[in-house]
Amino acid sequence: MKELEERILKDGVVINGEILKVDSFINHQIDVKLLNSICAYLTKDFKDIDKILTIETSGIAFAVCASEHLGDIPVVFAKKSKSKIVDTTNVYTSQVKSFTRDIISTITVDKRYVKKGERVLIIDDFMAEGNASLGLIDICDQAGALIQGVGVAVEKKFQGGRERIEKLGYKVVAGASIIGFENGKAVFAD
Repeated sequence: MKELEERILKDGVVINGEILKVDSFINHQIDVKLLNSICAYLTKDFKDIDKILTIETSGIAFAVCASEHLGDIPVVFAKKSKSKIVDTTNVYTSQVKSFTRDIISTITVDKRYVKKGERVLIIDDFMAEGNASLGLIDICDQAGALIQGVGVAVEKKFQGGRERIEKLGYKVVAGASIIGFENGKAVFAD
């Protein structure tokens, strides 16, 4: 997606040659017009989706916007934090390692919200090693849901997330696919 690539080159900040900071327009402050363009791109190849699944927090805006492009289907987000209102006996759980935070979180989804046979599209803001998407795939597998694919706004392809997910047989769509960094700038796949 040329529009997203240009914005990354203009406003993205590369940290230590491995982290791309896009918080000025994607995951802290959100450029809503760009968000809408990204979600239109991520959803254009998917039809007959019953539910969108994401992970809190940054993925929620993308999932909600993607839902609008797919006909206002329900959005479910996996929670990373514990809550007194979550019945821990009636949830699917998975372990997810965050590349940027270098921590492992237990994510949970209430069993009432992802069900056997539902066609699920996983949406997120960023993919590095693919751990968040793999955790959401695990949740869908536990539920017996049918994963239709994974859509991410930005992927760092060189960190192997796409490859790990495609090896499982799932389609991955990315708005921007970064193959590395040179001179403090992202280099994109053709």
